[in-house]
Amino acid sequence: MTNWGIVSTIKAPLNQIAGFAAHHLDLGAHRIFIYLDDGDEAMRTALNAHPKLRVTLCDAAYWNKRKRARPDKHQPRQTANAAHAYRRAGDVDWLAHIDVDEFLLPATPAEPDFAAQLATLPQDATCARLRPVEALANPDGTAPQYFKACAINRAQRLKQTAQVYPGWGAAMNGGFLSHVQGKMVYRTGLDGLQARIHNIFVDGAENPGQQELPDMTLLHYHAANFDGFYKHFAYRHAQGSYRAELKPNRPEAEGGLSAHQLFAQIMAEGGKPLLQQFFTEVCTATPALTAVLDRHGLLRHHHIHPASAAKRHFPHI
Repeated sequence: MTNWGIVSTIKAPLNQIAGFAAHHLDLGAHRIFIYLDDGDEAMRTALNAHPKLRVTLCDAAYWNKRKRARPDKHQPRQTANAAHAYRRAGDVDWLAHIDVDEFLLPATPAEPDFAAQLATLPQDATCARLRPVEALANPDGTAPQYFKACAINRAQRLKQTAQVYPGWGAAMNGGFLSHVQGKMVYRTGLDGLQARIHNIFVDGAENPGQQELPDMTLLHYHAANFDGFYKHFAYRHAQGSYRAELKPNRPEAEGGLSAHQLFAQIMAEGGKPLLQQFFTEVCTATPALTAVLDRHGLLRHHHIHPASAAKRHFPHI
């Protein structure tokens, strides 16, 4: 039997973390390693009550024990925590490194479960890529049910992006606000394996034996509504998904802009109202956008219930 687990560094409310964990427990996760980036002992205790969770409070004592200062940026904190979990993951065959706003799900209800899909991978596969779809906000404010996908092939993706998002496509990669490359699930027990955010390295080799998992998808609720998007906008623009160090999807000489440059331009030209217009046109399930996504074969429909799952797995929360 193939066992799999998850590692995630999380800064979120307790009920959101419980929903994330419960969804994946329902999916068959054997172990979930949660690193509370900004939590407290009460949160750790509440989550750790479930026998399949291993919850670590990343306080000063934790980083002192690691014999290093707490990294200022969250990306190296994620990497350090993933390495810590990897050393503890002896009871799972595969470990997926994902975030609290990301949910694994078979691509269709007819697909095999995650364990069965992993079991079919060749023995020389050290890792498999989980391709993302990004949530579209519902105009009525209810939970997203529609998602946008993008082509894996870069040339096709750029062509489709320009056609689907004519007003903003030059500055976007697949029309996504966040990553298009997806996340990794990787074998445990390998000497020399180092996990990053989107890739792994084994003795310096990047993603050796990488496989695709076309029957599995990664639902990414990066911006489920405009209020949530705007709440996190300043941080993401400074340090997160839209930070300045990330390159544009095409050279600037060809009209490319990075997400950081695009959002700086939007805020300079029109402030929050123009940013909301952008969000409506690119990130909201309007009839116009869903129709064009559907024509290009890029519209997906999924409906999950993490809050309901949390009530069953964590009735004390």
